[in-house]
Amino acid sequence: MIDIKKLIRPNVKVLKPYSSARDEYQGNSDAMVFLDANENPFENGVNRYPDPQQRSVKSLLSEIKGIPQQNILLGNGSDEVLDLIFRAFCEPNEDNIITLPPTYGMYSVLANINAIGIKTVQLSANFQPKVDEILNIADSNSKLLFLCSPNNPTGNSFEAQSIERLIKAFKGVVVIDEAYIDFSKEESWIRRLNEFPNLIVTQTLSKAYGMAGIRLGICYASEGIISVLNRIKPPYNVNELTQQKAIEQLEETKITQQQVQVILEERTVLIDKLSEIDFIFKIYPSDANFVLVKVDDATKRYNQLIEKGIVIRNRTTQPGCENCLRFTVGTPAENEILINTLKSI
Repeated sequence: MIDIKKLIRPNVKVLKPYSSARDEYQGNSDAMVFLDANENPFENGVNRYPDPQQRSVKSLLSEIKGIPQQNILLGNGSDEVLDLIFRAFCEPNEDNIITLPPTYGMYSVLANINAIGIKTVQLSANFQPKVDEILNIADSNSKLLFLCSPNNPTGNSFEAQSIERLIKAFKGVVVIDEAYIDFSKEESWIRRLNEFPNLIVTQTLSKAYGMAGIRLGICYASEGIISVLNRIKPPYNVNELTQQKAIEQLEETKITQQQVQVILEERTVLIDKLSEIDFIFKIYPSDANFVLVKVDDATKRYNQLIEKGIVIRNRTTQPGCENCLRFTVGTPAENEILINTLKSI
């Protein structure tokens, strides 16, 4: 059994977190006169500091996901959550992380920002983790292993057996990025948090919940890990407007479910229509809200679509993705425009 306390950076272990005014008073706010935080006293809806622990949002997430609030941390987008994980566990100029390209580019960006080494093990030909190679490349300073499942930009989920082997055998923290889990047939790993003290699962409201503009990232982990991350996060990292919009959306889960169902149906239609395009050589299986395809000349086709007013993602520079384009599943009308345009060029 991994002792998470041994993985925490020494300075973080002894860090005394900043105590904000709203941390110190957590009682009922009704009929109270707040003269503690040097705020502008004239009410306009956002003149007061937001709840630093986002309790109302966490309460809804706890109900929806079946996870206790003490196992949830919220951030200003998933990128802030990931950055907090780096700062909690990785010693600059000493530790390293392991990533599995092609994958989400921010893992490496954050590693470079935090002066953390990067070890890579490219995914297999069918975009699955090479478990033995990953474990062999890990050393005593390998603190984080990032698994993006469903993976971006490939769209596939990793095999559960491989993930479980890695969680059990890796001597550091395993971070499973589930930004696209709501579009997947696979079950989320948050259901198994109690089994693995070194497991962190990140999710977001940016994809299935349609709230990319509010920047709200979610971290699920053991109470011990969450307490460490709370120790180093900024005191008011999620603003009041974001919290309000998140609550509105989370209270309307049926709308989200309906939209996800439409996206899944459209993904099937899109894949079927893409197979009719003569310069598309391969369509990769997708468990996400996008489809990766291999074409004859990705840069040429990308530029042709740009000229026609359609913006997609050219992934040809990513390992294992030569001449690959990534299409986000749009509305039925948008997908029809894409297919008609592809046929016309």
